[in-house]
Amino acid sequence: MIAALVPLKRLDAGKSRLAGLLPRPTIAELSLAMLGDVLEALQGVPALEARVVVTPDPEVGRAAEAAGAEAIVRRDPGLNASLDEATALLAARGLEDLLVILGDVAGADAADLTTLFDEREALGRPAAVLAPARDGGTAALLRAPYDAIPSRFGADSARAHAEAARAAGVPFRSCPLPSLAVDLDRPADLEALLRGEGPAPRTRALLASLDLGELLRTEEAT
Repeated sequence: MIAALVPLKRLDAGKSRLAGLLPRPTIAELSLAMLGDVLEALQGVPALEARVVVTPDPEVGRAAEAAGAEAIVRRDPGLNASLDEATALLAARGLEDLLVILGDVAGADAADLTTLFDEREALGRPAAVLAPARDGGTAALLRAPYDAIPSRFGADSARAHAEAARAAGVPFRSCPLPSLAVDLDRPADLEALLRGEGPAPRTRALLASLDLGELLRTEEAT
């Protein structure tokens, strides 16, 4: 089985850096819009056989299932531990290769995601292919097999994953892709998504309804 795993925090706890710009209910709505866009992009990747969302939030789980994905609703021990626990569950069902993509990479495009698999094919097995975020993080990581390198998501994780591959002797490629460059964590990221590439229909529609320009000007003035 080749699967995509999408982590998402509780709706009442995620995106704290947007709390000064948007009310909490709007942040929750934004998180679900981003998740919907990511899952739609994954649906267009021919290599994938399963789309799985791991979350501690039952509402997120229901949204994932409504979008035709599988939900693993569990406690939140932290991002990497949560991914590892969900990966272990999938491994027991025959997992071979694993793509992890963050739930806030709303601009994700199926063609860019497919490029990760093309790059993996060129490297052979084992291999790890990473799409970096513009802030030095990891927007998406494809591992073949799923445990080729450990999860090192977090600050400066693009470098951490590259170092993990080097230490393990696993062929590694960093593949900058326009639609995966922006993960929506900060107010400036919202504007970057609107200016940037990638479909993100749900997220773009929500941001367009918010008068984002005025919100950002107010944020800068405070």
